[in-house]
Amino acid sequence: MQTIQYAGQPIQINDEGFLTDSSQWTPEIAEEIARETGVGPLNERHWAVLTFCREDAAQQGTPPGLRRISKLAGVQMKELYTLFPKGPGKLAARIAGLPKPKSCI
Repeated sequence: MQTIQYAGQPIQINDEGFLTDSSQWTPEIAEEIARETGVGPLNERHWAVLTFCREDAAQQGTPPGLRRISKLAGVQMKELYTLFPKGPGKLAARIAGLPKPKSCI
């Protein structure tokens, strides 16, 4: 584990860059992680996915996988790959301040 500065706050992350405490997440932190990963700036469609991921994880106790995001957030799989290239499930979870989904390698 290491500490990194996001939005002027010290944030604990794991070796893959995922927040270790999702309660530290803020929209400003999401914007910084998005820029860092080459996804930002975030637009309305990004936020629809991120909001769904955070709400679903709060209800289910685990971050949603890619199929669940596509099916329940109303975002086609192809669009997810456009919004979050190179691993949309993993990137969406990381930007949303959630742990890596179990379905992601």
